[in-house]
Amino acid sequence: MEFVQDVAHDMRASLLNQSDGFFVEPCFLHLFSASCHILFLVALSLLWLCRRSSGGGLSIDRSKGDRFLYYKVTVSTCLMLCLFYILLCIYDVFWNGDGKGAFVKEHATQLDLGVRAITWLAIAAYLHFSFLPCGENKFPAVLKIWWGVYLLISFASIALDFFYYGKLGIMGTHMWLLDFGSLISALILNYTGLFGKRVEDGSNHLQESLLNGGVISPNGESSESDGGIGNVSLYTNASFLSILTFSWMNPLFAVGNKKTLGLKDVPQLDHRDSVDVDGFLPIFKGKLEACKATSGDDNNSGTAHLTSFNLAKSLILSSWRLVLLTSIYALLYTVASYVGPYLIDYFVQFLNGYQAFANEGYVLVMTFIIAKIFECLTERHWYFRLQQIGMRVRSFLVSIIYRKGLNLSSNARQGRTSGEIINIMSVDADRVAMIAWYLHDLWMIPVQVALALFVLYARLGLASLALAALAATFVVMLANFPLGKMQEKYQEKVMEAKDVRMKSTSEILRNMRILKLQGWEMKFLAKIAELRKNETNWLKKYVYTSAMTTFVFWGTPSFVAVVTFGACVLMGIPLESGKVLSALATFRVLQEPIYNLPDTISMVVQTKVSLDRITSFLHLEDLQKNIVERLPREISNVAIEVSNGMFSWDLSSESPTLKDLNFKILDGMRVAVCGTVGSGKSSLLACILGEVPKIAGTVKLCGSTAYVAQSPWIQSGKIQDNILFGKEMDSEKYNNVLEACSLKKDLEILPFGDQTIIGERGINLSGGQKQRVQIARALYQDADIFLFDDPFSAVDAHTGSHLFKECLLGVLASKTIVYVTHQVEFLPTADLILVMKDGMITEMGKYNDIITSGRNLMELVGAHKEALSVLVNMELAKDNSSNIEDDSSANSKSSEQTLDEAKKDAPNSKADETEIQKGQLVQEEEREKGRVGFWVYWKYITKAYKGALVPLILCAQMLFQVLQIASNYWMAWAAPPSRDVEAPVTVLTLIYIYIALAIGSSICILIRALLLATAGLKTATILFNEMHFSIFRAPMSFFDSTPSGRILNRASSDQSDVDTSIPNQIAGFAFAIIQFIGIILVMSQVAWQVFIIFIPVVGLSFWYQQYYIDTARELARLVGGWWGYLLFKAPIIQHFSESLSGSTTIRSFGEESRFINTNSQRLDECNRSRFHINSAMQWLSFHLELLSTIVFAFCLVFLICLPKGVIDPGLAGLAVTYGLTLNTLQAWVIWTLCSLENKIIAVERIFQYTNISSEPPLVIETNRPDGNWPSKGDLELHDLQVRYAPHLPFVLKGLTCNFPGGLKTGIVGRTGSGKSTLIQTLFRIIDPTVGEIIIDGINISTIGLHDLRSKLSIIPQDPTMFEGTVRSNLDPLEEHTDEQIWEALDCCQLGDEVRKKENKLDSIVTENGENWSVGQRQLVCLGRVILKRSKVLVLDEATASVDTATDNLIQKTLRQQFSDSTVITVAHRITSVLDSDIVLLLDDGLIIEHDSPTRLLENKSSMFAKLVAEYSVRSNSSFDELDNS
Repeated sequence: MEFVQDVAHDMRASLLNQSDGFFVEPCFLHLFSASCHILFLVALSLLWLCRRSSGGGLSIDRSKGDRFLYYKVTVSTCLMLCLFYILLCIYDVFWNGDGKGAFVKEHATQLDLGVRAITWLAIAAYLHFSFLPCGENKFPAVLKIWWGVYLLISFASIALDFFYYGKLGIMGTHMWLLDFGSLISALILNYTGLFGKRVEDGSNHLQESLLNGGVISPNGESSESDGGIGNVSLYTNASFLSILTFSWMNPLFAVGNKKTLGLKDVPQLDHRDSVDVDGFLPIFKGKLEACKATSGDDNNSGTAHLTSFNLAKSLILSSWRLVLLTSIYALLYTVASYVGPYLIDYFVQFLNGYQAFANEGYVLVMTFIIAKIFECLTERHWYFRLQQIGMRVRSFLVSIIYRKGLNLSSNARQGRTSGEIINIMSVDADRVAMIAWYLHDLWMIPVQVALALFVLYARLGLASLALAALAATFVVMLANFPLGKMQEKYQEKVMEAKDVRMKSTSEILRNMRILKLQGWEMKFLAKIAELRKNETNWLKKYVYTSAMTTFVFWGTPSFVAVVTFGACVLMGIPLESGKVLSALATFRVLQEPIYNLPDTISMVVQTKVSLDRITSFLHLEDLQKNIVERLPREISNVAIEVSNGMFSWDLSSESPTLKDLNFKILDGMRVAVCGTVGSGKSSLLACILGEVPKIAGTVKLCGSTAYVAQSPWIQSGKIQDNILFGKEMDSEKYNNVLEACSLKKDLEILPFGDQTIIGERGINLSGGQKQRVQIARALYQDADIFLFDDPFSAVDAHTGSHLFKECLLGVLASKTIVYVTHQVEFLPTADLILVMKDGMITEMGKYNDIITSGRNLMELVGAHKEALSVLVNMELAKDNSSNIEDDSSANSKSSEQTLDEAKKDAPNSKADETEIQKGQLVQEEEREKGRVGFWVYWKYITKAYKGALVPLILCAQMLFQVLQIASNYWMAWAAPPSRDVEAPVTVLTLIYIYIALAIGSSICILIRALLLATAGLKTATILFNEMHFSIFRAPMSFFDSTPSGRILNRASSDQSDVDTSIPNQIAGFAFAIIQFIGIILVMSQVAWQVFIIFIPVVGLSFWYQQYYIDTARELARLVGGWWGYLLFKAPIIQHFSESLSGSTTIRSFGEESRFINTNSQRLDECNRSRFHINSAMQWLSFHLELLSTIVFAFCLVFLICLPKGVIDPGLAGLAVTYGLTLNTLQAWVIWTLCSLENKIIAVERIFQYTNISSEPPLVIETNRPDGNWPSKGDLELHDLQVRYAPHLPFVLKGLTCNFPGGLKTGIVGRTGSGKSTLIQTLFRIIDPTVGEIIIDGINISTIGLHDLRSKLSIIPQDPTMFEGTVRSNLDPLEEHTDEQIWEALDCCQLGDEVRKKENKLDSIVTENGENWSVGQRQLVCLGRVILKRSKVLVLDEATASVDTATDNLIQKTLRQQFSDSTVITVAHRITSVLDSDIVLLLDDGLIIEHDSPTRLLENKSSMFAKLVAEYSVRSNSSFDELDNS
């Protein structure tokens, strides 16, 4: 009560004594404000009590998933106001009061602040506890009225501050802060009061669309919806204000903070950014055609007049509106960035007491702030629009390159490897798109330099400008040119070396199975290490050159300043603090264009090179459109007709591939094509499809076509999608096709049936399964003409017979069929047989007509009969023929009930089955979620020298920052504010000390740059070695379940980031923090009160960063999945790669347009993530720059409010100089933090691949076999049990048998019986679960893998050839002489073929051996094992792709070359094992029979006898029974 009485007494006294002035004194305003707040508190309390007494907040239905717009903003503002007033109240109590005034005047402010804090806390509590649960649709009227009153009080306070208290000089800084903070808060609250309302969760159109993919339910859990995000584009639906402030991104951030973003959560693109009919692609194409038309003559067509200039011109014209808009933004930004440096001198003069006009200080502050806001808005929208241009350019180039790739002629295709074409699509298209960021630099740099010189001229005069600043600027620019050229040169060398390394890595990954089987993987790892060493040599030069560029960049302002100030001293121009600070700020702004000029020129040069490469690719020859005359089926009964045909894959070759072709195929005929290896069979089918360049003749085709290639082409994706191939689902037809292709049992075994996702190149299917999927695809298309290129070689005899009977003779009985085959037994049912030799049809007719007169066919049939000669004297075929039909179905059923062909190729199908419980066999790429762990950063920075260089780097940077600040501080302190003030030191002392400090800071930055380059390079090298060693030592199951693109991603783009980007990103963040702290310390030295606003602003900045990073991180990971790597990017690059390899199949089915649409869709999906991650970055930068502008504005207002003489004007100007860069630097700190967390994902992904589970040791030093081991080749199996994963059943179930040394053993059995699993176990691709394999007395599980595999030889089913020469393919390790190689070539029947070639052993082998037939590739693999001459040789379907005659020759060669070796043969052809010494017959992982073939054939009830009998029946009959059926 005494307190109240004292207050009342003082009030009466004040009113009586100063009645005239009291009502305009600050204490009255505070008392009035406190009274208003108390009255409102009473009203709010009554409202709360009334609500509780009526029970309004108790019976609320919270089941509705609704929300209140701007509720969180309102509550947050109230709580921040409470905290704000508490802090100000504490300050006023402890630091502002002097205790000498009247009680009311002394404590009115504190009373007001205390009541305000209580009031806003009460409002926040009311909103949370009473209003939110009640379900009201709008804020209460009491609150909205109060917010209006609060706005009036705040506005009145500001008006009095400016027009009354400010002139009297009675306003403390904290009072200015109080009134400005209150006004801003009042504006926010009134906005939320007007527009805040309760909405159903989804009534907001954009939010609803975003949450469709994962709607947040009332209980806080997310649930998936069917529709995804629909057709919503946040950008399209945004208002002007929303676009201006990037607030259209808010709904996406809201979703990203509630759940982990998936691709379906990312909004759609604006239709103008989409690659479709309504998007930008038609505009680009129209402009391109117009540019070509204007540069060429009237008859220009195709790409005849396409030049790099035309392409660049069309790209710019297509987006001319955006180009013009960004140029305006760039100009405004450039002008705004020089406003601050220009005004600093005026600001210092004002602080020194020189006022040109009334309120000059306020005008200067407003100009500073407006310029900063303009700078922020124009820069953000400039960058936003540039990324839009780049995205469109990239998409257009990728689209036209993809279309070109689908139409390349065979000759053009052979001239470019897939890797080269993919590089053009990814690297070159990306580089051209990157020029968008440099689009305006060429004209902006002169403008920036001119503006800088203008500022210097205005401050320092013409003489200094002309003789010093201009000269120094050009010297630095010239110094940058040689560094820029060196950087460009070294970067090109790095890219060339990387291309070579990636090409080799890609080839190695494709053929890792053969490398492991041969024990070559560490030799090839050494090859990769050598290539990396060459790359590192160039990389080292590049990073150290970059270090020198960094030194020049950071030293430029000091150098130009030293030269300019030195010239001023020499010329007698006085150095005043305002002019000096203005010059220093200008030099800092000028730093960027000086640095960017060589970079810009370099980028223009690189873009020109990329445009030339793209143009060169677009000029490549297209597939001739007139090779085949395609006609409707109804026109003629002739399906295919070739007259006087002459074709050549290489038009420059003197001998054509095919010649003198004359044949006619009627509608509904079955035509067989046969011949020896390399006779031109596959080329004949290609010429019918129009794939082979035509020299002469005509080809007519009536009807649609379907094609089955010899090497299976399977797309990544579902099995069902591969079979449907774009057609609508017809269940009955689909099931019939599956039945005909024997796929039903396979699909039943697969975990997801036909929904199972097939891996890259069909990695999780066996060779036979891939062929049958191909056949099913062709059958489902229901075409008129079917072309089969020997698809039966990849399946066993029984399956081949079934496919031939059910498909060719059943489903396709009425269709026109042309099939290439090496199986002579499939020839009799043909209506026409074409026998080929040396590219010509030597014999043509029906089987019975030419079998007696045709020499070449007789040779093939004779070879087949010779292979069956062992059966001549046996009557098995006759005796068992009645049993065959009964047994075949049972055998088929037994076969199909086993694990299927998926086991046949060993871990191909089983490697990923350990993931069945998690989902598909081939999982989506592993993607981390949430924050990147601190351990990733720690492991990275401590990799090199255990982190010893990190403290040195940080110390160098801190010392640089200290010296930089010291030099500027020295100039601000030592230079007088005006001419009439005496300088504290002489001019020479001033300049000498400044030069010393500048030199010291430059040395620090040089040391820091060199140490950083050293640490980064060392870390990159260690990570590269660790990752590649881990990959090469990984088990084969890892490669079977991991698409090569994922590995190549890490070896290419992720490694590139580690090489160059990551060190600079981590260092950049640390350096930005140091700079930021330095600026704040400088500003606080002048006005420590800046911390009052700085601390909450920094807190808000980090809140923005956290709010942003949850969304941005997942968007970055999505970009990593969709467009993360420059080489072999998935799935766009994967789709392109697949399209290139399957272009013949795509064209044969006429599906080009569908694949082009798919490419466009995937581009849009990629661009969605790219567009929104760039937009998110602009959203963050915009908000952070606005916050830093608030800090800068507060500092300016504080400085002009200080009485004259309180602070040194020079130091105040220094604070403003640093404050000019505060917004950029604060945004840079947060941006580098976010960018670092996005970039560090590359390190995280590399670490994933440094911890792959490894195979057993390559060498066990304590248990190494003798050098001549194995000397006999005896193999013993003891209770061998094998399974592919602990939770899966056994594939081999206790095998016990012997393989005598020096004998030939044939392994036979139905599909899925475990044959290839046994072979894989022998090479320890899979280790036995139980039991052991002993070779010459040594358990193979006890010795190293290299000691085992190097002593064994194998010819795998899939023939492998490496890009290079014939010599390098036969002898990859260069261990043999040319004589030995020629001997091996003669032994494998390729000697004559190679001698015909001009370069003999140095003849070129293209990528994957594409210029050699499949049969020839298999013969090369035979040549390798002949050179190796191991004691144990394994043949796994080694002759599946050669004709019977060649097969017989190979068998003879093997008998001669490996007469004393143990030869184990797995074969589908029974003839390949008939001459074996021992036959091992497996069924369902068990040994059924193990004896000599003669004894087994004598037992007519043996399974082997039944297999032979079945084969014999099929081979000796004319398929009359099949035909009749």
